[in-house]
Amino acid sequence: MSFTLKFCTEVPHWPAGQKPPNTANWRPCAPIRYNAGMSLPAPTPDALAASHALQHRIAADIERHAGAISFARYMELALYAPDLGYYSGGAAKLGKDGDFTTAPELSSLFGAALAQVAAAIIAQSAPRILEFGAGTGKLAYDVLTELAAAGVAVERYAIVDLSGELRARQRETLREFPQVEWLDTLPEAWDGVVLANEVLDAMPVQLVRKTAAGWRELLVTVEEGRFAYVEAAPDAALAAQVERQIVSHIARPDELPDGYTTEVHGAACGFMASLAAMLARGAGGAAILLDYGFPAHEYYLGQREAGTLMCHYRHHAHPDPFYHPGLQDITAHVDFTAMALAAQDGGADVLGYMNQAGFLIGAGIGELLLRTDPADARRYLPQANALQKLVSPAEMGELFKVLVVGHNVRLPAALLAHDRCHRL
Repeated sequence: MSFTLKFCTEVPHWPAGQKPPNTANWRPCAPIRYNAGMSLPAPTPDALAASHALQHRIAADIERHAGAISFARYMELALYAPDLGYYSGGAAKLGKDGDFTTAPELSSLFGAALAQVAAAIIAQSAPRILEFGAGTGKLAYDVLTELAAAGVAVERYAIVDLSGELRARQRETLREFPQVEWLDTLPEAWDGVVLANEVLDAMPVQLVRKTAAGWRELLVTVEEGRFAYVEAAPDAALAAQVERQIVSHIARPDELPDGYTTEVHGAACGFMASLAAMLARGAGGAAILLDYGFPAHEYYLGQREAGTLMCHYRHHAHPDPFYHPGLQDITAHVDFTAMALAAQDGGADVLGYMNQAGFLIGAGIGELLLRTDPADARRYLPQANALQKLVSPAEMGELFKVLVVGHNVRLPAALLAHDRCHRL
């Protein structure tokens, strides 16, 4: 059955018959309708009250900005508004009681495999690791534990994370590692390793739609007490990014159907450029970014006409970003071609690009599994099943990709055997 998930409460909106100012270039946009056959768990009263407060905050922001904001601004507020956003609020995000499970939560083998690559980079640079979006701290714990067992002393492990709730969990998880510290901003320069697992997908995106009149931006407004989209002409900066990120990588852009909607990754590109500049100012280091996504020629396909935007709420995936803002994650698949170009713009080299299966196999995850005796079925089988999820093309092995960018370091030959940079 086709239906549209509705915004869950009334919010301040413009008086009947009146339009916000400065809307001469707006065009009302029909609701996007989705096929979804699931019912979502009801939020608790406290959670619902927090979402209502955030909805009013977003609506007030819309009013301050002449009646509409970019989707990137909406997504930023929904995820990161102080005290109320999904990542800045206090609700559990990860694990069985949260909204989704990440690779480090599946198995310690994931972090142990990453540690093998980190050790190779550290040997060429410095014994320092910087992690963005450290989740529960499980990845940091596994990496530090594996490196310590291998005799690699990490002098400094810095974490940048905007979530107060997750920072608290990280401090508890990592209490036995005194070299761990938390930062609020990027360092000016960095030597060593940078880790970012499922960070790029949660960075705000702008939405654009192809029409008979050309590419239009989808803005978020309030219409009859509900959040809704309106189309507007993109500004010069967004138009240029659409040309570089989308149009230049499509063999026949004119064959995309009218109504084709997709994402522009301005915030993630800016992050990549800053990250690359940070590495370029150092003596040597590399950033390993793991996320789900595609290179541009696979991202912008005619059949992907609704884009890749997806929401995660208590282990249910659905496509409506206006459902209970603040209580659900909002993500978009990563355009890895755009990320690689932005890294080069920032002064870093693209050292490797591969699927997660190739990366983990090249990092020796199979050998790490065999540390557990296969005859010990009680311990071995859960680890083997988790490894299967991490590397299987039907699970995370193909959808998740790994981009490595850096300065004055090289990746191990076993990893480069899986390199797909030619597909970016």
